[in-house]
Amino acid sequence: MMKLGTNTGSLVNHMYSRMVLNEPMPEIGDAATLLSWSDRHPATVVEVQNIRGTVYITVQEDDHTRIDNNGMSESQEYTYSPNPNGPLSSFRKNKKGFWESVVFNLETNRWNKRGCGGIKLGSREYYYDYSF
Repeated sequence: MMKLGTNTGSLVNHMYSRMVLNEPMPEIGDAATLLSWSDRHPATVVEVQNIRGTVYITVQEDDHTRIDNNGMSESQEYTYSPNPNGPLSSFRKNKKGFWESVVFNLETNRWNKRGCGGIKLGSREYYYDYSF
């Protein structure tokens, strides 16, 4: 879960990061949306692991193409396609049931919480906040 004003400046992203109740177990190929300070990026689940009872997922950012003619507007429409070279991001489900961004440390052989970024599973969405 992203904390409003600390991890995200977007009320929408904050609310999306909390949408985990009755969420099915993610599967490879599922749609995802990466949540940042105020933008959103489409992604696809490419790996699901259960390590000692904790679920870890890796998602890969998808390509997006804008299809509307609304200019610098809140109303934005995009099409999405897989990007096999897109950046990877990892998340784990914490004890409270929320997804948290993690990175694997090769030196310690452990997953470390990043403290930024969130994810919403089940749909792809790109949003660019023109106010920044």
